[in-house]
Amino acid sequence: MICFALSFAAECQGQSAFATNYQTFGEGEPILIINGGPGMNSNGFADMAKTISQLGYTTIIYDQRGTGKSVLKKVDSTTITMDLMAKDIEDLRIQLKIDKWTVLGHSFGGLLACHYYSKYPESVNKLIFSSSGGVDLNFRNYLAEQIQHNLTSPQRDSLSFYQDKITAGDTSFQTRSKRAEFVANAYVYHKDFAKRIAGRLMEMDWNVNSLVIQDLVNINYNYKNKFIKSKIPVLVIQGKNDIIKVETAEEIKKSFGNAKIQLLNNCGHYGWLDNPTKYFGSIQTFLQRKS
Repeated sequence: MICFALSFAAECQGQSAFATNYQTFGEGEPILIINGGPGMNSNGFADMAKTISQLGYTTIIYDQRGTGKSVLKKVDSTTITMDLMAKDIEDLRIQLKIDKWTVLGHSFGGLLACHYYSKYPESVNKLIFSSSGGVDLNFRNYLAEQIQHNLTSPQRDSLSFYQDKITAGDTSFQTRSKRAEFVANAYVYHKDFAKRIAGRLMEMDWNVNSLVIQDLVNINYNYKNKFIKSKIPVLVIQGKNDIIKVETAEEIKKSFGNAKIQLLNNCGHYGWLDNPTKYFGSIQTFLQRKS
């Protein structure tokens, strides 16, 4: 494993220097893994990246701007945008002297991967959408309902109780952690993993999260049916018990000309936790495809 912070000297909306923190694992063809959020660091993706690297690849994870060790001097709507986040990825590729790479985007990372591909199509060899939010913002219309659907009645009541406390102004660590404890159950099929997901949710930077969501709205993020003529190989992989609907995964597939979809049984938002054999097996098969 290698861990670096790359400094990019080019000025960016008043940001004189910006350092992208990243880690690499293994050796072989490069795969960039874009974690979810938005507003989360990449720490929770190291184990997944290590497993994929053991298939014979160099995997790269990184902290998106304003998260983890990719620190910004100023965090506002001028420094947190989808375009700048896509440029960060391209700058990282150039700094690492990578010609083309496979890009795997998980959850929000899928939205960013799609946006990056739209800006820098010649830099991408293959695309993997892992439980992605999709090619438009339709997930916002049903996500809260899906979370509720994946919880038991007592869990829903407890979540509502702590959410109401937060809305009323109680943002203490205890209240936020209790909320995370209950909502995490919606993200995984096997509830033994809920505690791990709750810990990740507590790492969310909600300011960055809201700035990214607002920028998605501002740019009218929508790539529905935009890449039908694209020949780039695409894998869409998703659990059948995800908070993201299967219809969203199918919409991604329809939007690319050379895509396949893999749905996983007994699996929620984190395929490598709930169904690792099928999740990593599907990725390995896809990566070994010649076209």
